[in-house]
Amino acid sequence: MVVLALPVAGRWLVQNSPARRVPSHGTDLMGGRYAIDFVAVDHRRHTATRRDWRTALTTEPPERYLAFGRPVLAPADGTVVAIHDHEVDHAGRRSQLALLGYMLGQPARVRAGADAVAGNRVILALRDGGIYVALVHLREGSLRVRVGDAVTTGQPLAQCGNSGNSTQPHLHLQAMDSLDLGHARGVPVEFRDFREWVGRAPHPLVRAVGIPGEGCVVESVTPD
Repeated sequence: MVVLALPVAGRWLVQNSPARRVPSHGTDLMGGRYAIDFVAVDHRRHTATRRDWRTALTTEPPERYLAFGRPVLAPADGTVVAIHDHEVDHAGRRSQLALLGYMLGQPARVRAGADAVAGNRVILALRDGGIYVALVHLREGSLRVRVGDAVTTGQPLAQCGNSGNSTQPHLHLQAMDSLDLGHARGVPVEFRDFREWVGRAPHPLVRAVGIPGEGCVVESVTPD
């Protein structure tokens, strides 16, 4: 088990939480057994700034989504050991018709390998040794670090994007035991010092450490 800080600031909806099921994304491929997704939301839990005919029928520009361009932060002290850039940011999909077409293409993306699935990414080796954390689906051209850089918790690394196997801008985080996504095994994660809104509860729980629940909204807090 590795304990991390939230890799984002502000309010984010939790999806594919390992608190709900393991493997969290329904597969052990590419070290994702305990992966977790964060989607930026406003106070109404909306993920985008507008809805119109495109929302119902087709794709939408990624810039509509609140997560797109938001800072992605280092969740722990460590060293940058791998980066990948230059994968395009896809259009977003909330339409069931657009989502169906995208899902039909998913097997081909898996066959194409890590770049097609993870998109732009930063991988950190944590200071304790033997544990790697991947931050995935980053915005093209937004990476602020290079291989070999030492980073500290909370340091901006890149921006949230919609590259790789992603239907709307969000951040995918996973811990693993190898730098090689083709052979890595997932490592369980917990997060520290966050507020968690469960369901439609008006007031959050304050968690010193834990795994955010599926469908909860979280926000980092500074410990006293």
